[in-house]
Amino acid sequence: MEKKKVRWAEVLGELAPLAVTQISNDRPDVAVEVLLRDAAAVVSPEFNPKRVRVFVDNNFIVVKVPVIS
Repeated sequence: MEKKKVRWAEVLGELAPLAVTQISNDRPDVAVEVLLRDAAAVVSPEFNPKRVRVFVDNNFIVVKVPVIS
């Protein structure tokens, strides 16, 4: 059984659309959410195995390694 990818360190520092494309190609079974870095304090903390959050800065550069969360 092939292990599904759960972390995308390679998109750190990339533009959000490129990151979303990469994650969606690797894991078409998950929803990808793009959020401003400042939103990290207000997102719901529950774990969802079908979600990846991509945190970006004001220039839409990925600032945190996206993971299944």
